[in-house]
Amino acid sequence: MGRPVEVVRSSIVAAPREQVWARVVSVEGVAHEFGPLLTMRFPAALRGRSIAEVPRGRPLGRAWILVGGLVPVEFDDLMLADLRVPRFFQERSALGSCRVWEHRRELEQLPDDTTRVTDTLRAEPRALLLAAVVRLVVGALFAHRHRRLARWFGPAD
Repeated sequence: MGRPVEVVRSSIVAAPREQVWARVVSVEGVAHEFGPLLTMRFPAALRGRSIAEVPRGRPLGRAWILVGGLVPVEFDDLMLADLRVPRFFQERSALGSCRVWEHRRELEQLPDDTTRVTDTLRAEPRALLLAAVVRLVVGALFAHRHRRLARWFGPAD
């Protein structure tokens, strides 16, 4: 198996935690974070629902990550492992590239009514993938997602 990888990305956005939470658990919010080059096609279990409304510990189906909305480049067999509204959610799934994928997103309310968003990503790449490649791609993707999220709410001063 590939060596385990951990990537942490954190940023502060100019909105209160409840407002940020509503955005980051919505299908629309997640899709926006991936854009504009990538899109995520969610399984039927998430249509019209947010992450906060799905059962924990049960597979939700396969989400596809697509380039340009057409070309599949990765899949995620989604499963929500844990959730504390509006503090965090944790996904534990399998990807095409990783036999184990853990994504924990934490929201911390700051005294100035801004929110610190922290993503901790742990992955166990499949045997043929180098940990360095997974670290590079995951790091770049989540840096992009944080920039998109900060633009949506406006950066914190």
